[in-house]
This record gives sequence, C-alpha cells and structure tokens, in this order.
Amino acid sequence: MIPQEIAAVDQIGFPILSVVIFFPLLWALLLNFSGGSHVREAALVGALTELVLTLLVAFNFQIGTPELQFAEQSAWMPTLGITYHVGVDGISVLFLPVTALATVLLLLASWENRKFMLKPYLMALLAAETTTMGIFAAVDLVLFFVFWELALIPVFLLIKLWGVGAERRYSAQKYVLYMVAGGAPMTIAIILLGLNYHEHALAQGLEQAYSFDFPVLLNTPISFQMQTLILVLMGVAFAFKGPLFPFHTWLPDAHVEAPTPISMILAGILLKMGGYGIIRICYPICPDAAYELAYFVCFVGVLSMVYGAFAALAQTDFKRMVAYSSVSHMGYVVLGFGVWSAMADTGFNPEY
Repeated sequence: MIPQEIAAVDQIGFPILSVVIFFPLLWALLLNFSGGSHVREAALVGALTELVLTLLVAFNFQIGTPELQFAEQSAWMPTLGITYHVGVDGISVLFLPVTALATVLLLLASWENRKFMLKPYLMALLAAETTTMGIFAAVDLVLFFVFWELALIPVFLLIKLWGVGAERRYSAQKYVLYMVAGGAPMTIAIILLGLNYHEHALAQGLEQAYSFDFPVLLNTPISFQMQTLILVLMGVAFAFKGPLFPFHTWLPDAHVEAPTPISMILAGILLKMGGYGIIRICYPICPDAAYELAYFVCFVGVLSMVYGAFAALAQTDFKRMVAYSSVSHMGYVVLGFGVWSAMADTGFNPEY
C-alpha cells in the first residue's frame, strides 16, 4: 500500500517546503539588486529567515506517525510520470534546520573576510542552500536527482573562484568530475526503477504507465536481482558523495583549497548527503538485497573507518586531517547501516 501523506495546506496552511527550498535562491537574486554597503547584513537576514522557516517545519512536525508531512505534489512531466513532489518524514525533517543553521554559521565565520566579488560569493552560498534543501525535501527521484546535480554548480564556483590555495581550480574540477562519475550510476538506477514500475503497471493495467515517485516505487515489487543491481549503483553514487574509501580522494584536495566557510559546507552539509541517500533511498527500496549484503556493507564501513583514521593521523595540514577524519566518520555511519539494529540506526537503545 502506498504510504499516506499529510498535505502542507492541511497541516500548516501554505506550501512551506517550497518556500523553504526556493527562498534562499530568491533572496540571492534580490541581493544582486541590493546596495553594496550592507550586502553581508542582507545575506544574514535571509539566512536567519530561512532558519526560522525550517524551525517552523520542525516544531509543527507530528512525531510518531510514518506519513510524509508538509507534502506538496503537482504534475511536472506527466507523460513520463515525473512530478514535483516534496515532503519530509522523521529521517529528513531535522536536516532542514541543521542546513539552515550551518548556513548562518558560515556567513558569520566569513564576516570579517574581504572577499573578492563579495556579492556573487554570498549569492553562491545561498544557492547552495537551496539545492541542499531540495535534496532533503524531494520525494520524486527525478526531482531528487535534479537538485543533486544542481548542487555541483555553486560548490564548484565557491572552490574555484574563492578558494585559498594555488590548486583551487584543479580541486574544483576534480570535485565536479567525481560527482558526475557518481551521478552516472544513480541515473541508471533511477531509470531501472522507472522501467520496473512500467512493467508492473502494464501487467496490472494501471492508468499511469510511468512513475518515479518514491512512495509509489516502494509499493512496486522488485526482484532480488534488480534490488542488488540498484543497491550497488545507488551505493556507489552515495559513496562518492559520502565519501567512502576508495571514492574519497576529491575531499582532501577540496578541503585544502577551499576557504574555511566552504570547508564547513563540505564537512557539515554535503558529506551528510551520502549517508542520507543510503538510509533514505537505498535501504527502503532494496531491503532484501541490503540485508543479504550486510557483511559487505560492514566491511566497507570498517575499511573507511580504519583508513580514514590512520590517514588523518599522518597529516600535518589541519584541513587535510579534517577531510580524512570525515572519511573515517562516514565509515562509522555505514557500519551502523550494515549492523541492521535499531540502536545502530538511531544512535540510542530503544529499550530505554
């Protein structure tokens, strides 16, 4: 049965997730027409407003129900079954205020810096916030993929134009190439899921022959072989973003060459997307395959833990050390996924 959802207009009275997603981008465009003397203050006001909106989502979230909340859905490409569908559940709801808070903190962290092209720099930060919010709120997998790929643009510009190292252009290009390489298997996996639904819809005589909507795909039977293939493809894509060993080599270079606020984005926001994608998409879609490959998942987690920790110990550059420690931390996250226990997934003992 397709999971139920609570519409945003019924829950809070207006499409709050669309506002949360696109407000930073709109504010960034408004910054372009603002005066140069108070552009930092204007950007901070926008970031604080976004934080208030995300807290409004969190405080109005109904705990103890599995339904998607604050849901919005409208046709986007109806012939292909692609919709603009956003919503949050217990996994994704807290990522919104965390992202908004991180954006406020990175604006404050760069307050005294005299940035080259300050206004475009602040606009790029807010644009990165929009793509991140879209990733955490998207329910349709094509919409998720669009936000996933759009996130490359502001981060690439932030590293290339405002990086502090001599190799910033190389690091920015390396980041994009790695993320594009990770996006390719994700594209294949999403297409396979759509084709699997198409076959099921034709067999059942359903009116809608195509769909990439995550709740609909959850209700569509998937063979074990197909689950395994999709899990591997999606797992590789999220391992690039994680990053996990051996797909991690873009991160140390990006950390070293990026300015400190951008390092905050890399360590505090972007790296969370890999683990989020695994627990949000991979495991619900491919539960049987994930269970059978649990030992392999644990092995990947332990390998990243140990490698990242020893590599961090060998560094003399603080940013490079943080980068390798992030690889180790993601190993702990993946190990928790592979253990298949409530305590490992949530971080606390459900008996207490």
